Amino acid sequence: MLIGTAAFLFACKGSGGNADAGTAADSLASQVDTTAAPAGPTVPFNAVVIRHTVADYDKWRPIFDADSTARNQAGMHLINVSRGIDNPNDINIPFMIEDVAKVKAFAADPRLKDVMQKGGVTGVPNVKLINVLRMNEVATQKGDYLEISHKVKDFNKWLQAFDGEGPATRSADGLTDGVLARGIEDTSMVYLVFAINDVAKAKAALANPARQKLMMDAGVIGKPEIFFGRDQ
Repeated sequence: MLIGTAAFLFACKGSGGNADAGTAADSLASQVDTTAAPAGPTVPFNAVVIRHTVADYDKWRPIFDADSTARNQAGMHLINVSRGIDNPNDINIPFMIEDVAKVKAFAADPRLKDVMQKGGVTGVPNVKLINVLRMNEVATQKGDYLEISHKVKDFNKWLQAFDGEGPATRSADGLTDGVLARGIEDTSMVYLVFAINDVAKAKAALANPARQKLMMDAGVIGKPEIFFGRDQ
């Protein structure tokens, strides 16, 4: 999931690069869950999630691992690497980050493009800069997970509907709350991670008309981006 075992080696608060990101949770200040994983990072904190497709995972992985020094110098701390359940060559990589500006500079460096080409990355990477507002203990455990991102008209209204549905309802559908985050550059973007133990049940839960209506009523804009991943 978003916060794997490696995250416990690095604890940070959202820092540098975007003052609004560090305070994006004004209305959440009293709701942020800091007790679920006391040994882990302090919320809120900033992260970047990169997803791309590779031609061959076994070829890509050693090239990715060899580039760790450059990432560390950019203040990017690897959390985990996961592969798509539907397509194992879809790779999802979250990092805790120290400075948003450094991450942007790293991503814009032509050197990175060369490294990715060498590793067989195909297409354009999907990059999300997020501010993690809530994190539950399940997010520290490896396993299968569901990642959902979408935009909302009004974050506070959406959050009220999400909390109104409640974790117990989602748990009955096989979804255990893991991470709730908000976009750094686009604060209308919501990023969610749920642990799952049954992919078919989770897919059925997403197709539930009642949940789809709840999302529409809460002001979700457009079609959510959905990813089923498996931690490596």
